[in-house]
Amino acid sequence: MNIVLVNPEIPFNTGNIGRTCVSTNTKLHLVGKLGFEISDKYIKRSAMDYWQHLDYELYDNFEDFLAKIPKDAEMFFFSTKGKKTLWEAKYTPDIYLIFGSESAGFPKDFYTKYEDKLYTIPMDGKVRSLNLSTTAGIVLFEAIRQCQGQW
Repeated sequence: MNIVLVNPEIPFNTGNIGRTCVSTNTKLHLVGKLGFEISDKYIKRSAMDYWQHLDYELYDNFEDFLAKIPKDAEMFFFSTKGKKTLWEAKYTPDIYLIFGSESAGFPKDFYTKYEDKLYTIPMDGKVRSLNLSTTAGIVLFEAIRQCQGQW
């Protein structure tokens, strides 16, 4: 499976997601402007000594990412603006689970361009959103559950 972070800003979130990726043999794709350096001590602190085992790739922008993945790759986008829940998605072992930045979400055009592939995690109205690393973990483990160990 694949987790894609578009313009991630907070090193602790990316480090925590990286650790989750190592534990599930999931590739991490970091797309666009990063709010930190990969060598940042905060990433290493949150990923601990697992970062060296992480399979990850960096991309200049989303177009660069799209050019390097299979043309028929299945992509699901996760946002508070999604109209379908994560449970409605039908995951495959080679899926790309895509998340926007912590403060801005996705670039504005994503919400129309990928509207049919936009999902959300249902929440009580008291909370606007969940932490990015929490969200990525919830979605990844739902995908793994659906694929029943095929990932």
